[in-house]
Amino acid sequence: MDALVMAGGRGSRLKMGEKPLVTLFGRPLIEYVTTALQDSSVQRILVATTDNVPKTREWAEERELRVIETAGRGFVADMVSAIQAARIIDPVLIIMADLPLVTSDLIDDIIEIYEERPEPALSTHTPLGLHSRLGRRPDSLFNYRGQLIVPSGINVLDGADIEKEQEDFHLIMERMELAVNVNVAEDLKLCEKIMQGDIL
Repeated sequence: MDALVMAGGRGSRLKMGEKPLVTLFGRPLIEYVTTALQDSSVQRILVATTDNVPKTREWAEERELRVIETAGRGFVADMVSAIQAARIIDPVLIIMADLPLVTSDLIDDIIEIYEERPEPALSTHTPLGLHSRLGRRPDSLFNYRGQLIVPSGINVLDGADIEKEQEDFHLIMERMELAVNVNVAEDLKLCEKIMQGDIL
């Protein structure tokens, strides 16, 4: 399975320059994600960028990752155009560049669950209660079969039908690695605490 890292957003709420290159313990956020992907069963890593992130594009190219420039028309439009440009017609893992806690084992677990499911797509979520315990207020929230869940920024989609709405299996995991994506400075501090073992 290929992986597409979505790295073209402005990161305006973080106010620290290009969000994928914001550092956590001296390493850019996107490096945590690409390292986890490289250590996973993923075959090929592609990075979707826009005009908003010229330094991120340069960073990825220096590491010989395939960069796909998108128009910056929004997450879904850019994702679709990147998958079409890469000519991906098989299932593809879509992951945000701001998930520094993600691990290769977790990525492989998600892929394995997807491969066992009949649905063409999979979306990952965390329960709202986990965010409450971490003191986070998530951006978006869904009521799924009576449970409040938060999308986590990792999905698997069928590249062959990327322009169509795909039935997805809602994978709900109580994992901090999926709960904390970096949108604001407080998220960065929370990642530091988790990585130092201050929050278990």
